Amino acid sequence: MKKILILSFLAVFLFSKEIILGVVPQQSPLKLSQKWLKITEYLEQETGLNIVFKTKNSIPMFEEELYNGNYDLAYMNPYHFIIANNKQNYNALVRSNKNIVGILVAKDKDIELTKENLKDKTFLFPAPNAFAATLLTKYELKEKLGLDLEKEAKILYVNSHDSVYKGIARDIGYVGGGIIRTYNNFKNHSDKENTNIVYKTADYPSHPIAYHPRMNKEDIEKIKKAFINMPEDLKSILSIKNFISTTTSDYDVIRNMNIK
Repeated sequence: MKKILILSFLAVFLFSKEIILGVVPQQSPLKLSQKWLKITEYLEQETGLNIVFKTKNSIPMFEEELYNGNYDLAYMNPYHFIIANNKQNYNALVRSNKNIVGILVAKDKDIELTKENLKDKTFLFPAPNAFAATLLTKYELKEKLGLDLEKEAKILYVNSHDSVYKGIARDIGYVGGGIIRTYNNFKNHSDKENTNIVYKTADYPSHPIAYHPRMNKEDIEKIKKAFINMPEDLKSILSIKNFISTTTSDYDVIRNMNIK
């Protein structure tokens, strides 16, 4: 009898509706899968839900899926969240307790951050709408230096944060945008030795995990609880100290920045 009950449970689980968790590709899909498959395995164990990890080969491809509402849950940058909330009414659920900070990296640690020096140089960014790595760094250079990168520099989008760091180390670009977490996780030591953080932006609420309104409220609460109670070893995989509850209104500070 016990064996039949176990088999029945497995059958229900295997044929239960998939909950798609989309993850923004700040790194290669292979690297992300090595991390997030462990997370989804934990979430399944804790919630009894069939949670499936998905990502795309580039941030713009991820954006297309997100803005079409093709993810039930999604880990996205704050700017993505503002658009996803407007287009599909995604709502913020949890985020890292630590705010996000954009960085600029360069080969020369003593680089002059002046309009005169940076004008006409090549800048590397992971994608047009990468929040801290691209939008924040562009925004602050314009606000503080009066440098409009779109008009006064050359910009290359290279698909991932790791590609930015490699490109700077290999002289493909003069300055590149990223975030501290991905820079710290950058494992290619020979390239990392040839990059230096030369600027940090102000801090803002970090990447939320948000849910589509079609999600069941009971399931949302189970998932939220699982993230907040996640074991230390799994959080360390994501370079996150703690997950905290968050709300859509927490991101109004970004909505009000009027970043385009």
